[in-house]
Amino acid sequence: MIDYEKELNSEQYRVVMEEGGPLLVLAGAGSGKTRTLTYRVARLLESGIQPERILLATFTNKAARSMLTRVENILNSYTGKILGGTFHHIAHILLRKYAGHTGYKINFSIIDSEDSRQLVSSCLAELKIDPKLSKFPKSNVISEIISLALNTQSTLEDVLQTRYPFFLHLINEINQIACLYMQKKKDLSVMDFDDLLCNFRMLLRDNPDLLNKLADRFVHVLVDEYQDTNIIQADIIDLLASVHRNVMVVGDDSQSIYSFRGANFSNIINFPDRYRDCKIFKLETNYRSTPQILHLANLSITNNENQFPKELRAVRANGMRPVMVSAQNVLKQADFVAQRITELYRSGVPLQEIAVLYRAHYHSMELQMELVRRDIPFDIRSGIRFFEQAHIKDVTSYMRVIVNPLDELAWRRLLIMYPKVGRVTIEKLWKYLAGKDNPLEEIFHDEFIKLTPKQAKPGIEDCRKTIKLLLDIQPQDRTPERIIDILLNKSGYRVYLQDNYSDASSREEDLIQLGNFSAKFPRMDDFLNELALLTNMSRDEEQVEQQKEDKVILSTIHQAKGLEWSYVFLIWCTEGMIPLQRALKEPGGEEEERRLFYVAVTRAKDQLYLSSPVIDYTRSSGTLTLSPSRFIREITPLSSQDDTRPFEHWTLYAEF
Repeated sequence: MIDYEKELNSEQYRVVMEEGGPLLVLAGAGSGKTRTLTYRVARLLESGIQPERILLATFTNKAARSMLTRVENILNSYTGKILGGTFHHIAHILLRKYAGHTGYKINFSIIDSEDSRQLVSSCLAELKIDPKLSKFPKSNVISEIISLALNTQSTLEDVLQTRYPFFLHLINEINQIACLYMQKKKDLSVMDFDDLLCNFRMLLRDNPDLLNKLADRFVHVLVDEYQDTNIIQADIIDLLASVHRNVMVVGDDSQSIYSFRGANFSNIINFPDRYRDCKIFKLETNYRSTPQILHLANLSITNNENQFPKELRAVRANGMRPVMVSAQNVLKQADFVAQRITELYRSGVPLQEIAVLYRAHYHSMELQMELVRRDIPFDIRSGIRFFEQAHIKDVTSYMRVIVNPLDELAWRRLLIMYPKVGRVTIEKLWKYLAGKDNPLEEIFHDEFIKLTPKQAKPGIEDCRKTIKLLLDIQPQDRTPERIIDILLNKSGYRVYLQDNYSDASSREEDLIQLGNFSAKFPRMDDFLNELALLTNMSRDEEQVEQQKEDKVILSTIHQAKGLEWSYVFLIWCTEGMIPLQRALKEPGGEEEERRLFYVAVTRAKDQLYLSSPVIDYTRSSGTLTLSPSRFIREITPLSSQDDTRPFEHWTLYAEF
C-alpha cells in the first residue's frame, strides 16, 4: 500500500484521493502536476479500477510513457493496458479498430506534412492552378491554412481574414483546393494528422452505439496540459467521459500561450460552465523558484482579468531579488548578458543551467553575435541561428552580388527565387555570366535575355527590374537597411514571403530588425564580412563542441515552456517587444502576452534578470527612446525604498 500522505503535499493529496466526478486541477508552475497525475493513476489502479478502463491523454507520448513507467515503479505492476499517449495516438488506435464506421478501410495510411504538401500540389495540378504563379500561395502554405481552419474550427474565409489577408482574394481557389484535398485523402484511404482528430470525433458523434461502448469502457479519463487543447480535443474528451463523467483535467490557465497553433483558452476557463458539478483544486505550492521570483510572477499575472485566481507559494528559502537591467542600447544589453554569463561560469555555474529567453527569434540577433565573439557556446532552441535562416540569406544574396558580382553562390540563390527559373536555366545563365567581367552589367544585355527559356523570361525580367532598383541607389547610400526596404516594398519580396512561408509576417519583422541592426556598419561589405565571419565561427564552434553538452540555452518563451534553469535572462522587456506589438491586435492578445511573461519568469529557479534597452536607433526614425514593458511598469511600486519591491534596478550606461 502506498502512503499517499507521506508522498504528497496536502494539495496533491486531496486531488489524488478524490473519488471521482468532473475535476479541474489548476496546477501552477513548478507545483508537481506530473507527480499528482502519476499518483492519481496509481491510486485508481490500487482501488481496483482495471488498467484498460483508464484513459490518459498527454501532449507527448514521452510524457505518457514517463508517467506510466513511474506508476509501474510505484506499484510494481504492469500498466500496459492503460490507453495513454497523445490525442493523435489515442485517436489512431481507436480509428484503426473502428475505421469501417468512417468510410475508411482498416489499413488506411497516415501521411506526414511533406506527404500532405505533395498531395496539395497534385490538387493544384488537377485544378490547373500553376503553383509558380506570382501571388499564389505555395502548397505548404495552403496546407497550413487548411490545418489551421480545422484545428480552430473556423471557416477558410475566417482564417484568411485574420491570418492571411493578402490571400483573401483567392478564397474561391483555396476552397476548391481544400475540397479536392479532402476528397483525395478519402479516395486514397489516407489521413493526415488533423484527420486523426476530426475523424475520431466524427466517429464518436455519428455512431451513438459505439460512443456508448467506448464511453462506458473508460471509467476514468485524465488529461494533462488541458490549457493547450483545441476545440476538437476538448470535444473528444467530453464525448469519451459522457457515461461515467469521471474526467480529470490538469492544466494552468496562466500558461495558456499557444492560440497561434489553435489552442483554445476557453476550454479550461469555461470547464466549470460545461461541468456544473465539477470540483476545482489548486496546486499552488511551487518547488522550483525562490520566493522573490514567485512574488514577481504573482504580481504580474494578477493583472489578467480572465483567469482563475491563484498565488504560487515557495517551498524554497529566500534568494536574491530579481534584477531589472536598463541598458543604454541593445548592444549594451548583449554585452551585459554575455559578461554576466561569463562571470557565472567562472564561479562554477554550468552553462546548461543558464538560459536567455525572448519573445521573438530576431530579439537574439545581437546576443548571438556577442556570444560568438566571446567564444561562449550556445544552443538555439527557437530555430536555426538567426543569420542562417532562409529569408536572411535571400536578402543578403542581393547585397553580395552588388559587392561582388562574381559571387556564383549568391547569384544561384537569387535567381531561383523567381518564377519558372529552375536549376537547368540557372546553369545556362551562369555559364554565360561566369565568363564576363561584370555580370551585373551583362544581365541587362539582349544576349542574356535571349539565352533565357521562354517560360522563365517574365521571372528574369522581374529579377532585372529588382537589381536595377538596387543599382539606382547612389553607392554611398547602398546600406543594408535601404536594400531591405526596397526588396520588401518595391521588388515583391514581401509577396514572395507570403507565397512561400506560413509565418511570413514574423520573417518580415526579422528583416526590418536586421536592417536596423546593420545601421552600425558604415559599409555594406563590412556588414557582409561580419556575418560571414560569425557564421563560419559558429560552425567551427559546433565542430569543437559537438561532444559537449554544456551550452547556454537561447530560446523563445514558447519553446521554453515546461523547462527550468537556475539562471534566466529575459531580454527585450520593452513595450512593443514583450508584449509584441502585432500580438496586441489579436482578441485577448494582451492577456496571452502577459501569460507568456509569466511563463518566462517562472522558468527561473535561483536568479532572474529582466533587461531592456533604453534607446534604439533605426535609419528611418533615428534615435528612439524605448519604454519598459507594461508588464514591468504595472508591477513597479511607487516607492523605490519599498522592501516588497519585486526587483532590484540596475542602470547600465557605461562599459562594465
